Amino acid sequence: MALEWISKDGKLILAARSVRTFSYGFLSVVLAIYLHMLGFGEILIGVILTATLANGIIFNLVSSIFADRLGRRRMLVIYSAMMVVSSGIFFATDNFMALVVAALVGTINVTGSEVGAFLSIEQAVLPQTIKDEGRRTSIFALYNMVGTFAMAAGVMLSGLPQYLSQTLGIDKIGSVKVLFLVYAACALVVLAIYLLLSSKIEAVNARHGLGMNLKSIAPQSRRIITKMSSLFAIDSFAGGFVIQSIVSFWFYTRFGADLNTLSYIFTTAGILTAISYLLASRMASRIGLINTMVWTHIPSNILLILVPFAPTFPVAIGLYLARMSISQMDVPTRQSYLMAVVKENERVAAAGITNTSRNVAQALSPSVVGAILGQLLVAPFVIGGALKLAYDIGLFLSFRKTKPPEEL
Repeated sequence: MALEWISKDGKLILAARSVRTFSYGFLSVVLAIYLHMLGFGEILIGVILTATLANGIIFNLVSSIFADRLGRRRMLVIYSAMMVVSSGIFFATDNFMALVVAALVGTINVTGSEVGAFLSIEQAVLPQTIKDEGRRTSIFALYNMVGTFAMAAGVMLSGLPQYLSQTLGIDKIGSVKVLFLVYAACALVVLAIYLLLSSKIEAVNARHGLGMNLKSIAPQSRRIITKMSSLFAIDSFAGGFVIQSIVSFWFYTRFGADLNTLSYIFTTAGILTAISYLLASRMASRIGLINTMVWTHIPSNILLILVPFAPTFPVAIGLYLARMSISQMDVPTRQSYLMAVVKENERVAAAGITNTSRNVAQALSPSVVGAILGQLLVAPFVIGGALKLAYDIGLFLSFRKTKPPEEL
C-alpha cells in the first residue's frame, strides 16, 4: 500500500505504535501466568491487572488536561520513559506492593489492545498527518492494523521463556523475567522515535489544552462525548472480563495450554484481527461507521458467550478465533467516528474523556474476575458477552441518526 498520503510524523507514529504493541503482545500473555508462578492467588493477580488498567485512567486524564498545553511530543516521550521504569521494576522484584506501584506509574499493558497513555494523544494527532480528510477512517484502520500485526508478532515471543527453560536450564521465573528486559528495550526504541516527531503534531491553539473541562467544548460535541463515554464505559467494563491476560489464564487453567500453544493461539487471533481492520474501513465506506460498529460486534459477542461451553480445546480455539476475526472491527470505525463528529480543537479532549471512561470501567473488571474465576470458569465470558450486546443495542439506538460529514 502506497503511503504518500501520510506525513513523516504519521509514519513515525505508526512505527512507534508497532514497536510498542509488539511489547504489549508477549506481556499480555505471560503476565498473569508469571504472577501465578510467583505464588500470587487469583485475587492478588486481579489487583495487579487492575492497577495496570488504572494507569491508563491516570495518564489519559493527564493527557486530556495537559498534552496540548505542555506539548504532545513531550508527553509521549515522558510516557515512553515511564515504560522503561515500570519494566525495570517488574524485572528487579517480586514484591507485591512494588509490582502494584510499577503497574500504576508505568505503562504495563495486559489487555491485548491499546488502552493506555499513548492512545488519546496519537488518536488526536492522526487526522493531522493525512493530506486528505477522506482518508480518515483509512489512517485509523492502518494504525490499528500495524499495531495488531506487531502485537501478534510479540505474542509469538511469549513462547521464549519455555524455550530458555528447556534448552538453557533457566528456571521458569527467571526465563519470564527476560521478557521484561525486552519490554524495556522496546520502550527505549519508542522513546527515540517520539524524539523525531516535528512540531506539526502540536495543537493549533494550546488554549484548548484544558479540554477536560466539558464547559469549554461546544454543546453539541459535549452531548456526543458524554453519551459515547457512557456507552464506551459499558463496553470496556465488559471487555475487562476477557482481556488477553485473563483469556490466556483461562486456557491455561481449563485445558492446561502451555505458553507455546498460547503464543500460537493469540498470534493467529492477532493476524485475523489485523486483517479485519482493513475490511472494516471498506465496509464503513459502504454501510456507514455506526452500522459497521454494531453489525460486526453483535455476532462476535454471541461467539464470546459460547467459548466457555466448548466441549474440547480445539472447539474452544475455533470459537475464540472466529470471535477475534470480527470483534475489533468497531475500533478504527469508532475512533474515526469520534474524530469526525467533534471539532479539531476538541479532539484530544474527546479522545481523553472517552478513553478515560473506558479505562475506569475496564479497570474494575479484573478484580471481579479474580474473585469469581476460581469458582465459575464460564462467568467472565458470559457476563462480558451479555454486557457487550447491551452496548451494541445502546450505541445503535443513540447514534444511528448522527452522521459523520462524509455520510451526510
